[in-house]
Amino acid sequence: MPAQLWVSIAELGCFAGLLGLGYFLVLRGAGIFMFALGPFAMFNAMLASHLAIRNGWPAPLAILSGIVVAVIAAALTELLIVRPIHIRTGGDEEPAIVAIVAVLFAVEQLAGTIFGRTALAGQKWWSADIVRTEDVVITGQAVVLVAMTLALFAGVGAWMRRTGYGRMLRAVGDNERAARMLGVPVYRIRLVAFAIAGGLAGIAGSIFAAKAGVSFTSGLHWSLAGFLAIIVGGLGSVWAPLAGGLIVAGIQTASVYYLGHATLDYATFVLAFLFFLIRPKGIFQAKVRI
Repeated sequence: MPAQLWVSIAELGCFAGLLGLGYFLVLRGAGIFMFALGPFAMFNAMLASHLAIRNGWPAPLAILSGIVVAVIAAALTELLIVRPIHIRTGGDEEPAIVAIVAVLFAVEQLAGTIFGRTALAGQKWWSADIVRTEDVVITGQAVVLVAMTLALFAGVGAWMRRTGYGRMLRAVGDNERAARMLGVPVYRIRLVAFAIAGGLAGIAGSIFAAKAGVSFTSGLHWSLAGFLAIIVGGLGSVWAPLAGGLIVAGIQTASVYYLGHATLDYATFVLAFLFFLIRPKGIFQAKVRI
């Protein structure tokens, strides 16, 4: 494949990996697929563009405002929707997942109503080109995405290993009932997991929108990207979603390049089907601790 496609794979893989890391945290801390992360990332990116383009806000302030909104939205989802359902059903997560899917579509429609139905250009963190040759162009935005991805994965990994909250999140993910009996503040840990996941989604959305633009329909596609990253990567390592995201991005990019854009959805479906069939827990499988 041309060198430029490898740059695209790195960008797509890092974006999907960041969303997958949000899935990872919520799955480890609450046992739920947080499908609303894609719409939160989309809403954040559209809000930042709306504030910068139509209201004249400085781009850094607009981006930061969008990320804060994504954190608050994720936290409120846990506090006002997921937690009451969890309490009412005695820990059954399936109704909460249905409610999260409803949030997904509600946020999409809200974004379309507030920001309009046409796509908006994302706000760039770094507009300069780092490398420009006949074969490849590496933009500053691509460097920001890769650097932020590596830094956030390393930071989350260190947080989970070395801090009390990180270790408690792992304990809740391993056995919520036992963690509760040991005095772990389960609901506080779940809230922290949702809030951090929202922040990751906000950062990922704001960076990636500068490359691909963003519309109110982007949320569902972005949720699917993060979902595939965690399905392929698994839950056995903090870095697993990044590995999964890069694999998914590579297969999707190769299928489009060699077979045409019409094969993109088929390649995605086949990849997901194979992992569900052969490796349902992903490449890196979580170790069960009792």
